Amino acid sequence: MATQRRHLVRDFNRYITCSMCHGYLIKPTAVTECLHTFCKSCIVQHFEESNECPECGIQVHETNPLEMLRLDKTLEEIIFKLVPGLREKEEQQEIDFWRKNKSKANGEEGPRPKKIRISEEDDEQDDRRGGDYHRSDPQIAICLDCLRNNGQSGESIVKGLMKKFIRCSTRVTVGTIKKFLCVKLKLPSSYELDVLCNGEIMGKDHTLEFIYRTRWRLQGESAYPMVLEYRPRIDFG
Repeated sequence: MATQRRHLVRDFNRYITCSMCHGYLIKPTAVTECLHTFCKSCIVQHFEESNECPECGIQVHETNPLEMLRLDKTLEEIIFKLVPGLREKEEQQEIDFWRKNKSKANGEEGPRPKKIRISEEDDEQDDRRGGDYHRSDPQIAICLDCLRNNGQSGESIVKGLMKKFIRCSTRVTVGTIKKFLCVKLKLPSSYELDVLCNGEIMGKDHTLEFIYRTRWRLQGESAYPMVLEYRPRIDFG
């Protein structure tokens, strides 16, 4: 009877390491056009400057390559099982990072320590309660600019954001953006804001993907990220 060969972790390194940072794949994210996989932070940072795959050079998307990324949760679980202690190390590093860099001025807080998963059933319950927060959705980068008109009512309390560049799901609606702004600017939840793209007021049910495809895309390939402006709501009577 043939003896079974034992495999070492290094035997799988070429399948579970990122070609950009040469470390283990953290939040492995695949480019759907060519299926090359990288750390999420590595490929997102790369696509800020280029729209080509760093591995094969294929053009991923003409204007927004971030739309062509998909998180590979199966590979992530395989890596965590192959490399002892990697999951715990990354979670602790993320917690430490947010504790060190959280902005008191904007009231931002980092992620809380995750509870130990007892079973897959617990994961399913978390998903039903909305625990995923659309992290696996296509992402889009946007800039939120405060639109200032001299003498406009409410301008004194509606300020610019300290961090106006954000990344979020393309399924986020204008209504959610307004709630986000009210929280960051410490405005009453009932405060009325207008959100505009190219000078046109956007409806509260418009998604960022809809706005990008029907309003912002007309700006051309070089106009990135998408800029949304906000101001106190104007009542035209």
